[in-house]
Amino acid sequence: MMVKQSTTGAENIHWHLQDLYAGTEDPQIEADMRWANTEAESFARQYRPGLADLNAGGLAVAMQKLEAIRQRLGRVGAFRYLSYVTHADQPGYGAALQAYEEAATSISNQLIFFDIAWNAVDDSRAEAWLQDPALAHWAHLLRNWRKYRNHLRSESEEQILSEKRVTGRALWERLFDETLTEMRFQLRGKAMTEQEVLTLLSNPDRSLRHDAAESLSTGLESRLHTLTTCFNAILADKALDDRLRAYPHWLSERNLSNEISDSMVEALEAAVVSRYSLVARYYRLKAKLLRVSPLMDYDRYAPISSEARRYDWAECQRIVLAAVHDFSPELGAIGQRFFDEHWIDAALAPGKRGGAFAHPVTPDVHPYLMVNYTGTVRDVMTVAHELGHGIHQYLAREQGYLNADTPLTTAETASVFGEMLTFERLMREEQDPQQRLTLLCGKIEDTFATVFRQMAMHRFEVVMHQARRTEGELSKERLAELWMQTQTEQFADSIQFSPGYRWWWSYIPHFIGSPGYVYAYAFGELLTLALIQRYRDNPAGFVPGYIAMLKLGGSKAPAEVVAETGVDLDSPQLWSQALDYLAGLVDEAEALAGVR
Repeated sequence: MMVKQSTTGAENIHWHLQDLYAGTEDPQIEADMRWANTEAESFARQYRPGLADLNAGGLAVAMQKLEAIRQRLGRVGAFRYLSYVTHADQPGYGAALQAYEEAATSISNQLIFFDIAWNAVDDSRAEAWLQDPALAHWAHLLRNWRKYRNHLRSESEEQILSEKRVTGRALWERLFDETLTEMRFQLRGKAMTEQEVLTLLSNPDRSLRHDAAESLSTGLESRLHTLTTCFNAILADKALDDRLRAYPHWLSERNLSNEISDSMVEALEAAVVSRYSLVARYYRLKAKLLRVSPLMDYDRYAPISSEARRYDWAECQRIVLAAVHDFSPELGAIGQRFFDEHWIDAALAPGKRGGAFAHPVTPDVHPYLMVNYTGTVRDVMTVAHELGHGIHQYLAREQGYLNADTPLTTAETASVFGEMLTFERLMREEQDPQQRLTLLCGKIEDTFATVFRQMAMHRFEVVMHQARRTEGELSKERLAELWMQTQTEQFADSIQFSPGYRWWWSYIPHFIGSPGYVYAYAFGELLTLALIQRYRDNPAGFVPGYIAMLKLGGSKAPAEVVAETGVDLDSPQLWSQALDYLAGLVDEAEALAGVR
């Protein structure tokens, strides 16, 4: 039996990168790199001799110049990366990205002295500067940079570490990405990409889901030598960096960049793990709804209805934009531009990386979104998620290149909020009770994946990094053991796992490219549920504060940013109240299913 591929109208939806450069050979690319290099040399000549002798106004001018250099490098880097991810199977694109990274590292190394010199200024003088109105725009950023003072090394050492990353960790990340991009998974006579196979795990046909899961497992197992080597290289590199920079544990650097305390992460993890029973409760319900026993791992995302709705690209656009516009016409107008002006790449294509993301690019351009659209309701939610990121990034541009970027603790807020608005729109439009139950179950599963699954993956990262540091290089079997130990505990006895599921750690890109990232998904989801509850209490009063929050970007601490909406990030009840909301969704599903 062949696997049928349906059209969605997204087959020709590609982004237009001409807003960045005319093409991969545009001479302006090299001109911008030369400009950045010249300006970096000039910056070093001007400020290396006496940063400490500046006044607040002089430091503000230095920050403006530094931002301009980094922004120009960021523009070229965004173009090279966005070109690469849709052509990862073509060596020229990877070579161009690598050449950029080597050149950008060389230029950036001329600026390393600035961080070191700024952190060498004594606390009383630095704080006096930061209180000066001339530095108001830069105060939070400069204050935050000083938190790294105990983890910086000498300028020459920092330059060596920076250079080595390009030929070390960065190449392992690239090997991992290209390995998965070039892989083809055999399924019923067809060679499929990773993204195509993963999409079939949501298919109504159980036998097809089974075969897709087997295909994924078999394909991953065939490349485990390479993938396991990538994992071990990244784990060893992280351990070495942490040791050289005197970070007390593997997550310290991530928590510092997220502007969050170790204790807050621990409280989040404890709150989520304490409610694992909710996951098992839901999947026992799902087993009854699907009339299967046992419920298998490949049944987790099966639609409750065998007649699952499909959404073509035009309908997806209508639904997502209507949801945003209903919330705020201002945000809806921004969202419309992503579709109208070709800021989205949605087509499935050979050589294109799997998954989805939003790239902020630089404030003088605009963000770009990448998705792999197949027409499922989950894909509609993915578009809503990435559009939320894109709108957030677009609004935060007014803070400038260095202040626009948000820590991960607030980076997922707008994306998850957009998902929730879209879900509510879908529920309002759907009249069929069975389809409403299907939508609700899909939302529960997506939310559980963001909260409970991501926390389980965080727990896998914890034990994986600890094991690599205490046991040495980890075998594929040891990694599989740690994976199963941390993934199955959330389900209790509600799901049975296929033998090949033990290899599924090997395709998760965050473990390679962004160690310590995944807990931010749970943080962002639960924070957003708190925001949704605040919005429902006072819709008209909430929207201005929400938009103000998005516009702040990373210019203030997360607690200050979120406070614009009236939510207290330090409240001990924040997580438990959000988790109670999830319990309410399960209650609603049980009621709709008639099992309570």
